Amino acid sequence: MTGPETFEGTVLVGREFDPVEGRVVVEDGTVTAVEAAATGSSDVILPAFVNAHTHIGDSIAKEAGGGLSLDELVAPPDGLKHRLLRDASHDETVEAMRRSLQFMAETGTAAHVEFREGDVDGVEAIGEAVADVPIESVVLGRGSIDAMEHPSSDGYGASGARDGDFDAARNATRRAGKLFAIHAGERDPDDINAAMDLDPDVLVHMVHPDPVHLDRLSDAEVPVVVCPRSNLVTGVGVAPLRELLDRTTVALGTDNVMLNSPSMFREMEFAAKLTDATAVEVLRMATVNGAEIADLDCGLIEEGRPGPVVVLDGDSDNLTGVRDPVRAVVRRAGASDVKRIVR
Repeated sequence: MTGPETFEGTVLVGREFDPVEGRVVVEDGTVTAVEAAATGSSDVILPAFVNAHTHIGDSIAKEAGGGLSLDELVAPPDGLKHRLLRDASHDETVEAMRRSLQFMAETGTAAHVEFREGDVDGVEAIGEAVADVPIESVVLGRGSIDAMEHPSSDGYGASGARDGDFDAARNATRRAGKLFAIHAGERDPDDINAAMDLDPDVLVHMVHPDPVHLDRLSDAEVPVVVCPRSNLVTGVGVAPLRELLDRTTVALGTDNVMLNSPSMFREMEFAAKLTDATAVEVLRMATVNGAEIADLDCGLIEEGRPGPVVVLDGDSDNLTGVRDPVRAVVRRAGASDVKRIVR
């Protein structure tokens, strides 16, 4: 148990992130008060991020595979990442993941949704990696159904409908009351209908939806996680964010650590500058939308809601003089502006 702590500045409140000059009181991990008041503080206080799609195991091979195609990089079973994962020792993989998780925690990420390679061993490895890191891992096992049924697994993360038959895994997650997520529409639209036929809880990427797929999304209200930096690096394009936002819940993920740092600041900036999504929409994608997809109770600053919250130094060389704090968080802020993570 900890006593109440008070933080002053511009507070981004609720789902609209209304900028309110005032203070936030946090006690034992819960926001107990949000008060409007003149404070004189230039700090910006926002909810911590939820990174809605990661492959943290790829931390063993950062920046490997330059110039390779998507399939050459990540397609199972013999894409570069899978070969490198097989060759890495257990201890090497755990330590590499721990370092990436620590970076995420230090840069404002409260939780992430992990597609965890390595079957049961992979699920157990990330449990080891995250044990001493202040971040929540929502783990979606891959491989056998045993990976999903492991006590530390929160569901199943399927590679894509063209890669195999996932009916059994989908049925098992449904029986267990766990999440089923699947990559779809990353390089072309050909696997989207088959993925949606599985009635997934989450679709990842959706770079190439046809109008019929957008209609299905709207009807089924299946959430989508987009990963713009990863899609650019692999040359598959940029998801039609406006069309997706107009039809369903959209969250933001950083995807493979092999290709990109797991920085939600960088991912937000890309999403905002590459598309016509508003700063409020992008910040929502990086916080409460990811939380809701993962069934987590975080991502908003409201009285009675759990934290954590991020305090940015509004007087940093980067942020001083900012006129629009939400745009500044989404398009300008970075790791060096983080003053405090309040958990």
